[in-house]
Amino acid sequence: MFYHLYEMNHAAMVPLRAGADMMRQACNNPFNPLSSTAFGRSLDAGFEVFERLTRRYGKPEFGLSETVIGGNSVEVTQEIVWSRPFCNLIHFARAAETKDRPDPKVLLVAPMSGHYATLLRGTVEALLPSADLYITDWIDARMVPVTDGKFDLDDYISYVTEMLQHIGEGAHVVAVCQPSVPVLAAVSLMEAEQDRFAPASMTLMGGPIDTRINPTAVNGLAKAKPIEWFRDNVIMDVPWPQPAFGRSVYPGFLQLSGFMSMNLDKHMTAHKDFYLNLVKNDGDSAEKHRDFYDEYLAVMDLTAEFYLQTVEAVFIEHALPKGTMMHRSRAVDPSAIRNVALFTVEGENDDISGVGQTKAAHDICRNISEDKRAHYMQPDVGHYGVFNGSRFRKEIVPRMLAFMHQHAKA
Repeated sequence: MFYHLYEMNHAAMVPLRAGADMMRQACNNPFNPLSSTAFGRSLDAGFEVFERLTRRYGKPEFGLSETVIGGNSVEVTQEIVWSRPFCNLIHFARAAETKDRPDPKVLLVAPMSGHYATLLRGTVEALLPSADLYITDWIDARMVPVTDGKFDLDDYISYVTEMLQHIGEGAHVVAVCQPSVPVLAAVSLMEAEQDRFAPASMTLMGGPIDTRINPTAVNGLAKAKPIEWFRDNVIMDVPWPQPAFGRSVYPGFLQLSGFMSMNLDKHMTAHKDFYLNLVKNDGDSAEKHRDFYDEYLAVMDLTAEFYLQTVEAVFIEHALPKGTMMHRSRAVDPSAIRNVALFTVEGENDDISGVGQTKAAHDICRNISEDKRAHYMQPDVGHYGVFNGSRFRKEIVPRMLAFMHQHAKA
């Protein structure tokens, strides 16, 4: 009943949020003499902080309508080119292409770990000028009716395979964090079948390939509890009147609570600074806070079967590095990968996927030749900095693109 209580609490706060919004409008009304005073701004700031802390954050937009290619502004259009109940494949179609050499076709596999694919907006923006880009847009499980069936880790792997086949030969796949395991599994199966749609290269970024190496707090929690504990304590049924009423899920708000508790002091300080910046009328700093938390606080539910299978296979049994992972009735053997080039990226201060966990892919993909593999560790960045931020744009993106061009198929 915890999910139901959460929804009831959210509904009960609606009048208070409406009242706070009305008071905000009164406080910043230009005809109100208090609006230009520190007292008036303090009231306005307090009401906004309250409203933002109690609202439900909807799915954000990518908002990327143009990019710059060769110094010229180019229009970008989002197209859904492949669709299944739990995922849409979005293509960022550019109005013009570079002429000196063809840009690589890149499938960017976003994490299915509580946040929407828009968490990779900065990743997409950095790659758009130099790549023909596709991204997985995972759908909130509480929006998928029970009649559309289940979705587990095996389905995830099948989705990745189907998307690569849809994009066509010579594509490159990039997995950010959680998808590193299913992407590596999908490529292993495609290589074992000598599938001509296997990607030319595979880039794994901050992923939990082998969580026995430098385990983090996240890994420790998963390892400390049996799978029955997760099934009994974090799996809940979607309440009415959501489209997925009755579906068993791992709620996004639980995942968000876990992430925030890891750095609770930083989040509290950020909201305090947000309040003070509003009082000081520092609009730029306040807007940066809004942009970040509009994305960070927008969360989605995961199907129970996907969550439990992932926890068990990746964090408890370590099935992939131990060589015991199965995709339905087929063994997943990373040593079958011979033709797909492998590039791994880690962050020096990553507190989600510890240093060495992603690099472990090189050990289990032992039949990839040395000239087709590379590893890079970015100094002075945490987990988020592996795929976003200034160091990502300046240091990691050029290396990724160079690796893709180096191993492009004719």
